Amino acid sequence: MPAKPLQDLVDFARTHSPFYAETYRDVPRTVSHVTQLPVLDQVAFWAANTWPDNRLLTGPLTDAGVYKTGGTTGVPKFSPWSRTEHADSVTAFGAGMVQAGLRPGHRVANLFCAGELYGGFLYIENALHHAPVDNVRLPVGGAASDDYIADLIAGFGVHVLAGEPMKLSAVAEYLVRRGQVADSVELLLFGGDLLFADLRPILSRAFPKAAVSSVGYASVDAGLVGAPVPGDDVRVHEAFPNRTLVELVDEVTGEPVTAAGVPGRVVVTNLFRTLMPILRYPTGDRAEWVDPDRQRFRLLGRSVEGARVGTVAMPTEEIRAVLVAADPDHVIAGMQMVQRRWDGRDGLILRLGCTEDPPADLGGRLIEAVYAARPLYPAEVASGAIHHLAVEWVPRSELVTNPRTGKLQQVLDERPPA
Repeated sequence: MPAKPLQDLVDFARTHSPFYAETYRDVPRTVSHVTQLPVLDQVAFWAANTWPDNRLLTGPLTDAGVYKTGGTTGVPKFSPWSRTEHADSVTAFGAGMVQAGLRPGHRVANLFCAGELYGGFLYIENALHHAPVDNVRLPVGGAASDDYIADLIAGFGVHVLAGEPMKLSAVAEYLVRRGQVADSVELLLFGGDLLFADLRPILSRAFPKAAVSSVGYASVDAGLVGAPVPGDDVRVHEAFPNRTLVELVDEVTGEPVTAAGVPGRVVVTNLFRTLMPILRYPTGDRAEWVDPDRQRFRLLGRSVEGARVGTVAMPTEEIRAVLVAADPDHVIAGMQMVQRRWDGRDGLILRLGCTEDPPADLGGRLIEAVYAARPLYPAEVASGAIHHLAVEWVPRSELVTNPRTGKLQQVLDERPPA
């Protein structure tokens, strides 16, 4: 499906969608550049996408597939795709898998989650089916047990595992505990979340011959966003030519970010999707340009992900980097922040996954490293405003994940309602 001119997309959306008609009320009739359009307000966008009485779609829901987001933040959102839109999207995504390392004849175990309208498993299965190289598809699903998957890898000589990072690491941990390695696995394709550095060691132990790559960047709500770029940095992606337009905008001013290395919010425009138009839609992720001219960008994490303890901001990516640097023996196998309140003050617990007993002094050393990187934290502790940071070690499998998608819940707020 060829890309539609921006003017045609805008005209179609404002003519057939009551939501876009209202949103573009003050937009000039002639649009020469995407920045003439407002960045969409997600709250208003999804408030219009109700069932029944939908004000967002451009036509009746008569021939479409409907997916639902994982619901890790807020209320799950429903996203319909027409038959042709979906076919074009998975075809492009399948081609991106070849850039990620998919080779002719690869036997691929799809470990993504399925059911309850979740799109991950079906989307990857369709992308493999439409990929431009022959491949053998093994539709395992995310609910399969780790022992079943381990036996399948050995018995079938699986070459590629595709799944959420936490599912891939669970299979890896199972193999390591059995004293086994999976030499047949040549490629690990992760999606649905970033692959954090603290999971790399366990994956390397279980799959010593496997390269690691993003399966691609897409979401149920934003749709197709970016293809993986070959190389060591698995966070680098590029917009799909003639299908997506990716922008980075300043998180404070909303102005476009054009220089490499400057973080901004990811905003995407889909150039072929018309049933539910996606025009300057904020994906909820942060990124920085690697090569703006080629629309290549490095994902940095969620734009709003992190904890706040008193006046101290604790961005998950920055805190994770501090912990990994302070853990040379790679004891940590996953992290989540737990916000609690007791004795009238807020506190933060670093819940750290492990696959073996940590050294007795490691928790203290990690806290010291965080304090050195975030000196405002101990200053607030000294003032009596917040509690000292604490470390809680748990088996990696006990880190809290979304029960439906398997995604790691990076921040848990267990404070009582105000």
